[in-house]
Amino acid sequence: MMNLVMAQQHTVVIGAGPAGLTAAYELTRRDASVEVVESDDVVGGISRTVERDGWRFDIGGHRFFTKVPQVAALWHEILAAEDFLLRPRMSRIHYRGRLFDYPLKAGNALRNLGVVEATRCVGSYLWSRLRPPADQSHFEGWVSARFGARLYRMFFKTYTEKVWGIPATELQADWAAQRIKNLSLAGAVRNALLPSRDRTAITSLIEEFEYPKYGPGMMWERCAELVTRAGGRVTLNAPAQTVHRAGGRAVAVTVTDATGTRRIAADHVVSSMPISALVRAMDPPAPEPVRAAADALRYRDFLTVALVVPSTAGFPDNWIYVHTPGVRVGRIQNFGSWSPYLVRDGFTCLGLEYFVNVGDELWSADDDALVALGTAELARLGLVDPEAVSAGYVVRMPKAYPVYDEGYEQAVETIRRWLAEAVPNVYPVGRNGMHRYNNQDHSMLTAMLTVSNILDGTAHDVWTVNVEESYHEESGHEQTGAGQHGTGRAAPVLPHRAAA
Repeated sequence: MMNLVMAQQHTVVIGAGPAGLTAAYELTRRDASVEVVESDDVVGGISRTVERDGWRFDIGGHRFFTKVPQVAALWHEILAAEDFLLRPRMSRIHYRGRLFDYPLKAGNALRNLGVVEATRCVGSYLWSRLRPPADQSHFEGWVSARFGARLYRMFFKTYTEKVWGIPATELQADWAAQRIKNLSLAGAVRNALLPSRDRTAITSLIEEFEYPKYGPGMMWERCAELVTRAGGRVTLNAPAQTVHRAGGRAVAVTVTDATGTRRIAADHVVSSMPISALVRAMDPPAPEPVRAAADALRYRDFLTVALVVPSTAGFPDNWIYVHTPGVRVGRIQNFGSWSPYLVRDGFTCLGLEYFVNVGDELWSADDDALVALGTAELARLGLVDPEAVSAGYVVRMPKAYPVYDEGYEQAVETIRRWLAEAVPNVYPVGRNGMHRYNNQDHSMLTAMLTVSNILDGTAHDVWTVNVEESYHEESGHEQTGAGQHGTGRAAPVLPHRAAA
């Protein structure tokens, strides 16, 4: 009877990324009525695959690896086995013309640094043990205390500041404690010299992963097809403008699409749009303190400059972290190392990633200028001769990463509490939908549990996903210590800055 009743109700899903499409797929699989509305012209969110002139680009690099069995099963339910490739994992750090293995291998590091510099690094480390930084409340002090100031400047400072756009002294130490917890210089060297030891005692990395042969967007394009085939509706270029509420519930969503403005009656709303935008869309409006909390939330944006080069100009890594000062690129993907189906015979495509804010100099630059910048920076890094670049493309991705201001937790909690009281049939899911640094699989899990809550009347707390269990690129051992939980990919808490 419960399923029959729920099948007669209608759910509007806002956003066609992994969370939104997972929710829609789970609903249609159980014969529930659903429409997905997406503001963009493609599905997949940040997990999309962009195609330009036959070249395919992954936005940020998406390894299909999970310790959540339900998610792994769903991936393989959506795509056939032959659609997945098993890919080796390889990434390195570029620093001043040298490529350092990641994670650290002592022999490689010693050869790249040289005896003199390696000795200085050891001396800096020993000094940090004798006279640790007085202030370890921020990222710089915390890392310097555990690796020495010299290694910190080489392998931590530059990349971290590129990603978050502020000095490392303004990043709180609790991120470092999660991101590189259980790792010390002595432990890393010991682990590198004795590979037969239990490598899971520190944050070890997976050796291989699955990957859809035409990129992650293949997964979500197929998922959207299955939702439509099962009777659901997926509407692109249809931003949600208003979430109408009455009688203590959401009752409809107004969208603007190719047909004009239309109002969709809703018994339930699953939202993966930025939670701040969800609050602003409410009609009647949310109370002023809730709107103020929404206005306090910020995002970090992202753009990729994709450059076509001969395959001989590529590298075997999935990506290279750029710690070299003097260039603005933060990471470089080699899409040919992800899948040969993304590129063409004899060529590969290198994706240069820049961490930006909407409206800043890089975001606003025209595509030709960005292609020229990327080409020049590849040359400056000694990776590719500018003459080898035959084509270039630019892809911009707003709101790629939720920013964690000092006080963001209170803002999210204010919004979360108000939504639960004022519109209990509105369900935030996913990364931006919850303002949480969820990976793709955790975003999917929040959607799966939400559908169970809608259809089965369960009371899963999706806000505990990615909090209560240790996870990610560790193999089998639970992380412990100081109450720390999460994925090992937590984002830093940033100091709050007043809006301009």
